[in-house]
Amino acid sequence: MEIAAGVMTPLLRKLGGLLLDEYNLEKRVKKGVTSLLTELEMMHAALRKVGKKPPEELDEQVRIWADKVRELCYNMEDAVDAFMVLVEGNRYHERVPNNMKNRVKKFLKKTTKLFSRGKALHEIGDAMDEAKELAKELGDLRQRYMLEGHAGETRDTIDPRLEVMYKDVSELVGIEHKRDKLIKMLREGDENGMQQPKAISIVGSGGLGKTTLAKAVYDKLIGQYACGAFVSVSRNPDIKKIFKKMLHQLDRKRYASINEAVRDEEQLIDELNMFLHCKRYLILIDDIWDEEDWRIIKCAFSKSVGSAVIMTTRKISVSKACHLSGDDMVYEMKPLTEGDSQRLFYKRIFPQGSDCPSQLEQVSRNILRKCGGVPLAIITIASLLASNEQQIKPKYQWDNILNSMGRGLAEGGSVKDMRRILSFSYYDLPSHLKTCFLYLSIFPEDFEIRRDRLIWRWIAEGLVQGGKQESRPFELGESYFNELANRNLIQPVDIDVEGRASACRVHDMVLDLICSLSSEENFVTVLDGTVQSKPSSHIKVRLLSFQNSMSELTTHWVDATSMPQLRSVTLFRTDVDLIQALPSFQILRVLDLEGCNLGESSHKVDLSCVENLLHLRYLGLRDTRVGILPMEIGKLRFLETLDLRVGGSAEVPSSVVRLGHLMCLYVDPDVRLSVGMGNLVSLEELTTVKVGGTVAIEKELGQLIELRVLQLEWTGDDDSVCSSLVVSLGNLRKLQSLIIFRQGGLRFDVIWDSWVPPPHLRTFEFVGCTLTMPKWINSSVLPLLSILRIEVKRVQPEVDIQILGKLPALRFLYLETTKVQYTRAESFIVGADAFPCLRECYLYYFQTGPSIFPRGAMPRLEVLYFFARALHIAGGELDVGMDHLPSLRRVMVSLCPEKDDIIDKIDEAAAMIYPQNGNKRKKNDGDRLRRWDSCALESILSILICRQFFVACSEKAKSK
Repeated sequence: MEIAAGVMTPLLRKLGGLLLDEYNLEKRVKKGVTSLLTELEMMHAALRKVGKKPPEELDEQVRIWADKVRELCYNMEDAVDAFMVLVEGNRYHERVPNNMKNRVKKFLKKTTKLFSRGKALHEIGDAMDEAKELAKELGDLRQRYMLEGHAGETRDTIDPRLEVMYKDVSELVGIEHKRDKLIKMLREGDENGMQQPKAISIVGSGGLGKTTLAKAVYDKLIGQYACGAFVSVSRNPDIKKIFKKMLHQLDRKRYASINEAVRDEEQLIDELNMFLHCKRYLILIDDIWDEEDWRIIKCAFSKSVGSAVIMTTRKISVSKACHLSGDDMVYEMKPLTEGDSQRLFYKRIFPQGSDCPSQLEQVSRNILRKCGGVPLAIITIASLLASNEQQIKPKYQWDNILNSMGRGLAEGGSVKDMRRILSFSYYDLPSHLKTCFLYLSIFPEDFEIRRDRLIWRWIAEGLVQGGKQESRPFELGESYFNELANRNLIQPVDIDVEGRASACRVHDMVLDLICSLSSEENFVTVLDGTVQSKPSSHIKVRLLSFQNSMSELTTHWVDATSMPQLRSVTLFRTDVDLIQALPSFQILRVLDLEGCNLGESSHKVDLSCVENLLHLRYLGLRDTRVGILPMEIGKLRFLETLDLRVGGSAEVPSSVVRLGHLMCLYVDPDVRLSVGMGNLVSLEELTTVKVGGTVAIEKELGQLIELRVLQLEWTGDDDSVCSSLVVSLGNLRKLQSLIIFRQGGLRFDVIWDSWVPPPHLRTFEFVGCTLTMPKWINSSVLPLLSILRIEVKRVQPEVDIQILGKLPALRFLYLETTKVQYTRAESFIVGADAFPCLRECYLYYFQTGPSIFPRGAMPRLEVLYFFARALHIAGGELDVGMDHLPSLRRVMVSLCPEKDDIIDKIDEAAAMIYPQNGNKRKKNDGDRLRRWDSCALESILSILICRQFFVACSEKAKSK
C-alpha cells in the first residue's frame, strides 16, 4: 500500500505542473487532467490510511486494488515524463547548430500539441478512464476496508539524545561487564611472556548486540597494538574486497589506492602476510556466515606473537571452526538482564534523569518481557514510544503496542516474531518515509550508505515530497534521513559535532524485513547471483539492484527487452553486458555505477550510450576509473545529480554547462571545469572546483546563487583572480558550507577584508588565503558558524582567541599557523564564558594549554589537541591541569623540543601531563589523575614527542 501511495506523490506533483500556462494544453485536456488530479488525491488519502496496517490484516481485494493503482501511477508518470522530455528539447532548440534548426522546428511544431493527438494523448486518456473506473470502487472499499486514523507527523530535527543513545548502547547498558570479561580472556597468558595469536568468537542470534560488544572490545584495546582493522563479511562476501579493506585500514597511507588495484586473492593474502609479519595486530572480523569463508580469510593472518582476532557469527558451527591456535575461545552472547533491559528501554523514552511514571511501570515490564532481552527489539519498541517533545505518550498507546506484539520473543517466539516487532516501527512511519525506508533494500548487507548519495537518489526517484516553500529538496531529504535515524531504523555512522551522520548502515534483521516487504510490493528487484533472486517473468522490474557478478546466470535474467519499464539501475559489481544494454532502458531515471572499475581492460565500455537516457536524473560514476567521459552527457536535460569523481584525470565534458536542472555536481579536485558554468543556475552543491587557471571560473561562480555547498581549490598568485573570487562569493548568500584550500604562494589579506560572509554559513574552512585572522570572523557576522578550520601565517593570541571564544554556535575549531611561534601563556587567557558550545579544539604550532581557559570556559569540550614546549611544562611555566574542563574525554599533546629541551625535560613534561606516560612522578600526580577521572576523562590518547629524532641528533652531535 505504501509503495502505491509513494509512487503517486511525484505523479500528483507532475500533473499539477502540467496545468501551468507554460505547457499550453488544450482546454479539453486541461479539464481531464484536473478531474484526474482530484480522483488521484482521493485515492492517495485512502492509501495512506490503508498503509498503516500490515498486509495480513487487509482484505485481498484491497491489496489487488492498491496494486492496480500503483501500476496506473507508474504508467501515467512515464507518459507525462515523455511529454516533458519533448518540451525540454523545445526550450533548448536555439542551442542546436544553425544547419539543424529548420529540421528541429518542424519536429517541435508537431510536439507542441502532443496532448491533442498522438501517443501521449492516447496513454493519458486510457489512464484517466482507468482511474475513474477505480474511483467508482473506492467508495464501497472505503466503507468496508479502509481504516480511520491520521498519519503521524514527521519530525524534522535531529533527536538531541541520538548521540547519547548510541553511546549508551555501546558503552553503558550491559556492555562494560561483558567487554571486560572478553578483554580478560584475551589477556590470559600474557604474564607468561610470549604467546601465539589468539582468536575469540562471539556467537549469538541477530539483534543481541554481538557487533556492538566486539567493537567495544576493539576500541578499548586497539591502542595497545601496532595496527588493526575492522571488516564485515556478511552472507555473500567479496573476499578480495574484504582483503583490500583490511589492508587500507592497516595502513591508510601505504594502501591509499588499494581499492583500485587489480590483484587476485592469492596476491592479497601474500600482501597481508608480509605486512602483518612480526607486527602485533588486532583484527575484528564481523558477521561470518560460512566456515569456508573463514578458512580463506585466516590464510592472511601472520603468526605474529601477541596478536588477536575477534569474530562475530550467528552460527555455533562457524564459531567453533574459527580458530588460529589451541588457545582460541568461544563467547556465547546472552540476552540482556531484566535490569539492563529496563535501563536501555527507559534511556530512550524518558528525558534524562526522569523516572518511569507509576501508571506505566506494569505495561513497560510486560513489553520488556516480550522483547526477551534482545537490544534491537528493545530499542525498536522504545523508539515508537519516544517523543522529541518533553512529553510522555499516553498509556493507551503503550497498551496498543503491547497488544500488537503477539507472543513476543520471551514467550516462545521466533525470528518471525522478531520481524513482527520490528515491523511496528515500519507501519508507524508516514507513507513518504515508508517508501524511502524500503528504498534501502537496494544496498547490500553491511554496506555503508553515504547520506548524501542516498538523499540525492531519493530526490531523483521522486521520493522527496514538497514540504514548506522555503525548504529545498536536499534539506527536506535530510529531515527524512534524520527521522529514520531517530526511530532507530538506520544506524548512523560518523556523527559529527553538529549531530549529523556522514553515512548509515542497516542492521541485518532490519534489512531482512525491508527486503521482504520490498519484494512483496514489487518495489526493488535484487539480483545477487542466487536462483532465489531470479525475477518471475510476469513481474515488471522497475528498480534493479545488481549485487553479484556471477553472471552467466544473472546476465541471462537481465533481458533488456523484457524490462521496458526499468527506472533505476544500481551496480555494485561490474557487469559489462548489463551496461551495454543501457540504451534499451529508455525511461531510466537513476544510473549508479559507483565502484565498478570500468577502466580495466576486460571491463572497458563506451558510455556514450547515455545520450539515449533522456529521463535520467542521477548519474553516479564515482570510482569507476573511466578514462574518457562522454560528451553526450550534455543531452541529459533533466539530470539533477552528476558524480564525476571517477578517480582519474578524465576531463569534464564541456557539454555539462547545458544541464540547466543540475542541482549537484561532484568532480575530482585535479580537473578543471569549462567556460559556461554560470549557466548551471540550479546548482546547490559543487565540489571540488579548481580556480586560478586559464579558464576564469571564479568570475562565473557568482551566477550560481542557489549554491548551498561549495568546495574549491585555488591555484596561482594572481590578485585579479582573488578579487574576482571575492566578488563572486559575495553573491552567494545561500551558502551554508564553504571550503577554500590554497597551497603556498602569496596571501591576499586586503582583498579578503572586503568580503561579507553569507548569513547562514555553518561550516567554513579557509586554508592558506590570508596572513592573519580576517576581521569578518566574529560573532556578529557569523552567528551560526559551527565548524571552523582556518590556517594563517601567524596568530595574535591576545586578540584572535578572544574573538573566536565569542562565536556563539562554534562546536569545532581547527586553528593552525604555518610557522611555529612561542607565546607567553598569559596572553591566551580568555573570559570564563568563552567557547560555550565548543566540543573539539585543535590548536597547531603555537603554544597553549588547557589551564589557560579558566573555570567556566569550554564547558562542553570533549577533544583537545595543543602544542607546547617540554621546557615550559617541566619548568612550571605552563600549568597543564585539566580538572576545570568537566566534559574532557580525549587529549592529544605535541611536545616539540628545541636545543635546550633535554630528554629529561621531555620525560618530566610527559609525566606531568599524564603520570602513566612518564617515569618521573611528582607529589601531586596521583591527585591530578584522580581529578581527571572524576571529570569523565576516558583516555589521554597520545603524547606526541619528537624524542627519537632528538636522541638521534644528540648521538650524532656527540660522535662529531
